[in-house]
Amino acid sequence: MDFALSSDQEMIRDTAESFLAEASSSAAVRAAMETETGFDPTLWAQVGQELGWCATPIPEAYDGLGLGSVELVLLMEQMGRRLLCAPFFATVGLAAQVLLEVADDAAKQRYLPAIAAGELTATVALARDGMDWQPDGLNAAIGVGADGNVLNGSFALVADGATADLLIVPARDIAGAVALYAIPSTLSGITRQPLKNVDRTRRLAAVTLNNVVLPADAQIATPQQVALAMPRSVAKAQLALAAEQLGGAQQCLDITVAYTSERVQFGRTIASFQAIKHRCAEMMVKIEATRSAIYGAAAVAENPRLSADFVLEAAAAKALASDTYCYCAADAIQLHGGVGFTWEYDPQLYFKRAQASAHWLGSADILRERIAAALLDA
Repeated sequence: MDFALSSDQEMIRDTAESFLAEASSSAAVRAAMETETGFDPTLWAQVGQELGWCATPIPEAYDGLGLGSVELVLLMEQMGRRLLCAPFFATVGLAAQVLLEVADDAAKQRYLPAIAAGELTATVALARDGMDWQPDGLNAAIGVGADGNVLNGSFALVADGATADLLIVPARDIAGAVALYAIPSTLSGITRQPLKNVDRTRRLAAVTLNNVVLPADAQIATPQQVALAMPRSVAKAQLALAAEQLGGAQQCLDITVAYTSERVQFGRTIASFQAIKHRCAEMMVKIEATRSAIYGAAAVAENPRLSADFVLEAAAAKALASDTYCYCAADAIQLHGGVGFTWEYDPQLYFKRAQASAHWLGSADILRERIAAALLDA
């Protein structure tokens, strides 16, 4: 398979790299972490509206750029390198993928143009507990109230759930089957509680729905559509998250090489010691293997004939990216010595992001178990 990027793709990568190196520097990330929302609205407007990144994977029919998974992966990798504090993954990497793959055309026409323009933030609640698609354990359900259908339920962990304009939630319909609903976050009865999660570069919230009166057009996907297409939309989100993890792992290697090339012991830089070289080389080998897995999955993501294969490819890429990121972040701390854990140095920020993202959309162990089950059943 040819992984060579086109000139346009290289331009997307290089533009994102140069912009984020300045706009999402270590100082900018630390400043965003201290804000109430967890991100800089000015930077988000630049990303979504001026640069048009939110439009990248959205078809031209919905006012997007009509690009594909490879281009989204290129952007996500650079965002991961710089720990971009923004609702991009929740809105574009997750919610937009669910709308594209699962929702009916009316919902696509209603929400995707606003997402493409950077004017609407959105997120998806995936499970009652955790950050993985678990329809069997849902407690959200539709009931009949005095003013029409009402929605009750709770979701313990929702990415950017406290700030998103639009909430996409799965819930059991009157017949008990899981359908998909899109609701404005401002509706009465919605409680969003920000959580003090370890990774402050990306926020989580607990969302509770208490007799929320649903608009007439709230249902955006039938149970049949959810059962058929939700696994593929989650796979595309897994791929986007894996690319972000890849970027973080690459930056862990880069800052480690830079630090060990300056740190002097016994009259020489520690990067000259064979043991340090071996550790950095091992990080690089893992990163390159992960990069191949991610871009290989991205290359088949848009082929409908390979949809089943893509779901497994994305799961494998996410599992490998989680392992690689955790390994590289831990090694970055160790090779920085005692200062690696301190607040003044960046490895601890990447370590926290690595540990948190490793459990999103399935841990490595869970994903490998699903892959094995699918292959054995086949």
